[in-house]
Amino acid sequence: MSLVVPSFDMSAMADYAHDWALVDVETSGLMARRDRVLSVAVVTMGPDGEQTGEFSTLVDPGCDPGPVDVHGLTRERLSGAPAFGQIAGRLGAMLQDRVLVAHNAQFDYDFLAHEFARARLHLPVTRRLCTLALNRQVDPPTRDMKLGSLAAHYGVPRTRAHDALDDTRVLAGIFRATLREAARLDLPLPFVTCPPRQDPQFAPQPPKTPCAYRNPGRMEPGGRLVQGMKIALTGQTATSRAELVARSVAAGLNVMSSVSGHTSVLVTNEPASVSAKARRAAAEGVPVIDEHAFLRLLGAVRSGTPHQAAPPNSRSVPVVPAPRNTPPALPAVPTPGTPLAGRRVLVLGGSHEAASAARARIVELGGSAAVNLSRSVTDVVRLADGHADRRLPKIAGLGLPVHDEAWLAAPASAAPPSSEGAERADAPRPVPPLVLPRGGVVDLPVSSPGAELFTWRATASWASRGRCAVDVVAFVLDEDEQVTFDEDFVFYGAPENPAGTVRLLTDGPAEQSFDLSLGALPPASRRIVVAAAVDGDATFGEVGAVQIAVSPGHGAAPLARATLDAATTERTLILAEFYRRGPVWRFRAVGQGYDYGLDALARGYGVDVES
Repeated sequence: MSLVVPSFDMSAMADYAHDWALVDVETSGLMARRDRVLSVAVVTMGPDGEQTGEFSTLVDPGCDPGPVDVHGLTRERLSGAPAFGQIAGRLGAMLQDRVLVAHNAQFDYDFLAHEFARARLHLPVTRRLCTLALNRQVDPPTRDMKLGSLAAHYGVPRTRAHDALDDTRVLAGIFRATLREAARLDLPLPFVTCPPRQDPQFAPQPPKTPCAYRNPGRMEPGGRLVQGMKIALTGQTATSRAELVARSVAAGLNVMSSVSGHTSVLVTNEPASVSAKARRAAAEGVPVIDEHAFLRLLGAVRSGTPHQAAPPNSRSVPVVPAPRNTPPALPAVPTPGTPLAGRRVLVLGGSHEAASAARARIVELGGSAAVNLSRSVTDVVRLADGHADRRLPKIAGLGLPVHDEAWLAAPASAAPPSSEGAERADAPRPVPPLVLPRGGVVDLPVSSPGAELFTWRATASWASRGRCAVDVVAFVLDEDEQVTFDEDFVFYGAPENPAGTVRLLTDGPAEQSFDLSLGALPPASRRIVVAAAVDGDATFGEVGAVQIAVSPGHGAAPLARATLDAATTERTLILAEFYRRGPVWRFRAVGQGYDYGLDALARGYGVDVES
């Protein structure tokens, strides 16, 4: 098949010349550990951008095909199709030694990984690339980043949406055009090493029923157990661990797999134990009892206080500590206004404090502060040492205006320059996201019954710096600002909570996202905190600004975004929070940094991180 987007020789550009395998799967649902592949297509492409192969097939999943109204694959159409195990060998040969490319690539990768595992075969993929993440870096002037919108923008014909082969052919055309744009902007490709952090060994366990009672706190010496108490067990026990857990849960207790300052009691037959739980209990002053005493107390557990849903007219707003280090402000504009409305400004050079102050000023003037060079950048501010930034030649080639720091004191109001290569005049124009300042809040709209069940996506991105590895995490908290159970701490080692309502996606070395099914969370879940932590001894002063954006699902245009800076020494940064206000969920950009690491933040929310 000849693709409309002309091929161009990438073999001379080492960073963009690879063997590629572009993939699309249609599935019976959205959860790879539960649902099945119904059809799969692969288009292979060489380093020169030329197509080298193609394969597609329907797959008999041996189960209900799910939403037929979406993919059109009925039981009758799938009857007689091969099982996945029958085509896995051919698929594997096409994927071998190639970079897997897909739109929302973790979705396709996870489904293939689970299907290969069911067939007891190894998925031969060592790296993947997400075209959705790549286009977020390029940031073309489209109304959203969905496949259809990108196809229209890049001039790639699309005949059958949700057909795996047609979608893969379309993806190939989009990918070639996007690679050209990435090369023009000198953007690093967002490769993800596989198996990624969403590794099958971390597949969630069957949904765990949250404890129905609030944590009443520590058990008093000689006192009784109370429903809702957080219980941890360590060491050998005479009664099987499974039975102890089952009896504890039946009594209304909350069994945790770690110890924190919120643990009510630790059960152990070895008071001198040096286990991690015992050490943490001693450090936190958590009461310790033996198995015999625990079993006796289990026979007379006192009634606890049930979790309550947020009051319908509640107007409470979670309190976030005020920043300890506020960046110095630039000179104020004499007259109020928004002279930078519609502009997206990239800051180069300067100390972290100076760059942070410049970005805050951009937002104050109605603009949006960028963290990377992209198609949407309209202006560049060059601070001290900014002349050494390697992107300046590209910026000059793109014709972007470059200003000094004084420009931010009183920039002239002007319409932002039009984007080169914008869409046709009759195409829908992108709606700019709401730019939130630090502490800014926006209600997440509910447009129709059941719309609250949509999945919201929170995406954090930053400038890629080789020394600074950043992890993005989430805590699902109850009304007492605690995780209900350990699995409500979602991070790279446990990238999905048991119900699948909060899920981490790794889209590249400088971008991570959370998919949040807010409407499916239990009433006790009042708030979700999204935070970032720097590995090792590096600080956010070295990482620089982090952008957080919230969108109604993958590929959708952002509803709102914020560019956040911590002060120089912080190692942990609370990026944002989702919280209930009556029947509505709200999103707030936080930007609060702390000098301590992720382990201390996690313990504050009731879960211990083993080092």
